[in-house]
Amino acid sequence: MTKELSYNGIIHSEMREFLEEKHSSFNNSSFISNDPVSIPHRYTDRRDIEISGFLTATIAWGRRDLIISSAARLMEMMGNNPYEFLMEADEKHLERFNRFYYRTFNGADCTYFLASLRNIYTNYSSLEDILTETISNGSSLKDALIHFRNRFFSLDHNKRTLKHFTNVGAGSAGKRLNMFLRWMVRNDNRGVDFGLWNKIDPSELFMPLDIHSGNSARRLGLLKRKANDWKAVEEVTSILKTFDSSDPVKYDFALFGIGVNEKLR
Repeated sequence: MTKELSYNGIIHSEMREFLEEKHSSFNNSSFISNDPVSIPHRYTDRRDIEISGFLTATIAWGRRDLIISSAARLMEMMGNNPYEFLMEADEKHLERFNRFYYRTFNGADCTYFLASLRNIYTNYSSLEDILTETISNGSSLKDALIHFRNRFFSLDHNKRTLKHFTNVGAGSAGKRLNMFLRWMVRNDNRGVDFGLWNKIDPSELFMPLDIHSGNSARRLGLLKRKANDWKAVEEVTSILKTFDSSDPVKYDFALFGIGVNEKLR
């Protein structure tokens, strides 16, 4: 008889039950108001959701209330109509964003991000199309994320701006980018994630690993690697797939929620 897997003394079936319970507890509409995902939830147009979601995810580090207020201010500067603004904006319109900043994301970074998004939507109908043009050729989602970053920086840019678009090819955990993909891809009818994209399967997604979810995963015995890097992302995602191979990153709600709201004994 094969011995059932265990994590810090908790057998696999019991751990799955625990994670499912926590996932259900946190993955509901009450989660939205205090989370950066509240910003794209202000919109109904697909492109507005994508743009506001991507820009919000870009600055999603630090205190959640400050992330939300800064992202809201950025949307206000775009007339709360991000797609229309980008498509109609000229260089003078973009210059006003030189005064925007959030922590190390400054006006020059913001202006480039908007210019790049304008360029992308001039050539693509969705950010999803950039990712799937490599996946359709047999590449992995990781390869697609690298391609997305390369495409994003196809315009002239300052070297300092590169750090604000995570480079998973260099070993970064890519928390904010993987979180954005979770928002766009997952569709479980619980009201938090949008499920706008249907060309990427939820089973392909990677865990949006940060200090909160990483600490929870380690204390539960689901992650051994000490650094929050891409190898750790692959490690914890592979473990989470043993609990639900079709939708492993749903447990982001459990691990993040535990890390922020609860103390593990």
